[in-house]
Amino acid sequence: MGASAYDIDLGKNPANYQPLTPIHFLERSAKVYPAHTAIIHGNQRISYADFYARSRRLAGALARAGIKRGDTVAVMLANSPAMLECHYGVPMTRGVLNTLNTRLDAAIIAFSLDHADAKILITDKEFSKTVKEALSLTTKAKPMVIDYEDPEFAVEGERLGGIDYETFLESGDAEFAWLMPEDEWDAISLNYTSGTTGNPKGVVYHHRGAYLLAQGNVLTASMQKHPVYLWTLPMFHCNGWCFTWSMSVVGGTHVCLRWVRPKAIWQALAEHRVTHLCGAPIVMSTILGADAGDKRKLEQRVEFFTAAAPPPEAVLAAMADSGFNVTHLYGLTESYGPAVVNDWKSEWDNLPGPERAGKKARQGVRYAALEDLNVMDPETMQPVPADGQTIGEVMFRGNVVMKGYLANKAATQEAFAGGWFHSGDLGVMHEDGYIQIKDRSKDIIISGGENISSIEVEDRLYKHPAVQAAAVVARPDEKWGETPCAFVELKAGATATVEEILLWCREGLAGYKVPRTILFEEIPKTSTGKIQKFKLRDRAKAM
Repeated sequence: MGASAYDIDLGKNPANYQPLTPIHFLERSAKVYPAHTAIIHGNQRISYADFYARSRRLAGALARAGIKRGDTVAVMLANSPAMLECHYGVPMTRGVLNTLNTRLDAAIIAFSLDHADAKILITDKEFSKTVKEALSLTTKAKPMVIDYEDPEFAVEGERLGGIDYETFLESGDAEFAWLMPEDEWDAISLNYTSGTTGNPKGVVYHHRGAYLLAQGNVLTASMQKHPVYLWTLPMFHCNGWCFTWSMSVVGGTHVCLRWVRPKAIWQALAEHRVTHLCGAPIVMSTILGADAGDKRKLEQRVEFFTAAAPPPEAVLAAMADSGFNVTHLYGLTESYGPAVVNDWKSEWDNLPGPERAGKKARQGVRYAALEDLNVMDPETMQPVPADGQTIGEVMFRGNVVMKGYLANKAATQEAFAGGWFHSGDLGVMHEDGYIQIKDRSKDIIISGGENISSIEVEDRLYKHPAVQAAAVVARPDEKWGETPCAFVELKAGATATVEEILLWCREGLAGYKVPRTILFEEIPKTSTGKIQKFKLRDRAKAM
């Protein structure tokens, strides 16, 4: 086909085409709302003008230290102003930000530093013990180490580098002429997956995806001008689900929370009139389980966004009574965090309790920023029937899907086979287009040839009034191949017996789905509240 009239003399030029990048969000808010509070941290108040200036100082200092396009700057930081500054200052140099999970052990941190070939490491003194050991284990990376000491909260630890964060910033210029990405496809950040089997994979985000997901969050959360966001979610996790950039879109205020503790959460909610927060179900438990004397009456309705397993109806009701509206999200590190939302319809409010709970249990529909979401047969790559019964693999396609895995061609090709991102999550498609996760592919229990969804069994366990958390994994069995093994964590002060829990399961599940083993104990979780099933699978195999 020849060129049409719409192609002739109508090419891209600097006046009509610029690479998309979330850095512009901060620049705009600094110009439009210079005096508005961008960050609250303890007694600190940082305006948008100062937030932008400090981010430019950081960029200038990093550039002076040699950081250039494609260089990795790793950070081991709590939810603090420095972490937010890194989300802008690092990409302003065309460098790539690698936010390290502060709960990981030294060996995994060392692997990440080596794999990313980190040139600079900015590390909080609180994590010095782990970081010191990690640096002794690296075989390739020899990063320049910059120490951050929180000015608001005293922590134990030692300095590991030759310069502290504030002194380093002084070497930068508040008027630094920061750099746009050469292309919006350029990498902006690197996030390592949990590494539940073998070494973690490095998920690479680009400027375009970060820009679009940040705006997608604003739309999904119905954020108006100047929202107040409480950081209960770790900023290292998928770059804080990209809310690190979202808040600058609408001139919002970040309320940093160094430690997720109930009294501090309630204090922040009330005193700063928080409008939004995110977190795993464990955060809801922390909020609801606070001492009566620590809870505060909220004058505002608070939007709470949660991922992982859908909360039980009783928890949703308790959250509503406490002043929260809970919205269920779903996504993966590979989709910049949440890219699916249980978009609630007002007509569902009047459904009977069990039907309403059934609607709440669904993961939902795609974000506006995601182009396609489907449940597919991974063999034929065809959509499964939208009958709410046929299980397939949840797949994504669009601009908020990662570039791929750093230096891992085989894993990248496998993840993108057939032109879709394969999530590894098994689910169904309902008639109305809402998806529902049934299990991870590796978490399906095959007992006597029958597939058992661990999520279905867990959902029954969660409905027991004494159960705080539950996880079900396969236990090897000579006769059946595998049988369900349930790990149960009881609520504080609650009691239950094995026989009581088994009876509860028999009343709500088919006989072959009832756990053959019940163990009462604290369930291991990641720093973001996700249950570490790989540890439980190892336990079950060893029994």
